[in-house]
Amino acid sequence: MAYSSDDGHQFSILRVRANQLDFTVAAAGSGDRLVLCLHGFPESSLSWRHHIAPLAQAGYRVWAPDLRGYGGTTKPDSLEAYHLEVLLEDVAALIEASNTSRVIVIGHDWGGIIAWYYAMRRPEKLAGLIILNAPHPACFEREIRHWRQFRRSWYMAVFQIPWLPETVLAAGGAHLIGAIFERMRVNSKYLPNDIVRRYRQQACEPGALTAMLNYYRAAIRGGGVARQRLLGYPAIDLPTLVMWGLRDHALAKQNLDGLARYATDLTIVRLERAGHFVHQDEPQRVTEEILGWLQHR
Repeated sequence: MAYSSDDGHQFSILRVRANQLDFTVAAAGSGDRLVLCLHGFPESSLSWRHHIAPLAQAGYRVWAPDLRGYGGTTKPDSLEAYHLEVLLEDVAALIEASNTSRVIVIGHDWGGIIAWYYAMRRPEKLAGLIILNAPHPACFEREIRHWRQFRRSWYMAVFQIPWLPETVLAAGGAHLIGAIFERMRVNSKYLPNDIVRRYRQQACEPGALTAMLNYYRAAIRGGGVARQRLLGYPAIDLPTLVMWGLRDHALAKQNLDGLARYATDLTIVRLERAGHFVHQDEPQRVTEEILGWLQHR
């Protein structure tokens, strides 16, 4: 099936079987060079609507899946189904299902956290890494000890509580999910109210909110972050592009400090007029930066 994004770009919706789940994937392009786009909380593949077609027109095969528990993808019930190790297996299985050999992974927010870990643990098929407003785990561990980040991260502790966060977030047709976007967006032209309503609708689907929150619960209460810490943080030798909207209410810009220690081939682009949803605040600039960076890879 073919669809158009809000700016008229064309892409298709696929159903891809990977890691024993059925993933809904927004896709465009063809060939052996895959760009795999991983969205964050509380989004879906819809967040990449501005970027899929331009990347495909540049000669890449582009897949933007709804991550497990989001959108049209299977929503497992158990906390264990959202362990970081399982999320990494999802990425590996999607890459295998694409039948491509050269892969660029792009991740935002939670998708960026998964991408950081994947590049550390399973870099073999990756040709590059692109991160949008998602801190490297080691940098975040340092920053969470400071008030500048701790005061922005209180919600992670609240999300550990059983069932109550779901009840609050679901109230009023997921009103608070909408409020997250309304508060944190910088440019409503590219993240308009009709898109916010679609995110709210997705959050109201059965099991969706528990799935979203289980990412945080499995990472903290489920021990995922602690297990990954024990494995260490080897330096990533892949070409790495980090784009950061400086008007981010959730993540302090100091998460960028010392990043070169963990990514040896690093390019950082700071966007003054973008916030946490950087690729939806300044989609044209983000696309241009990605395409310019890819020309040299």
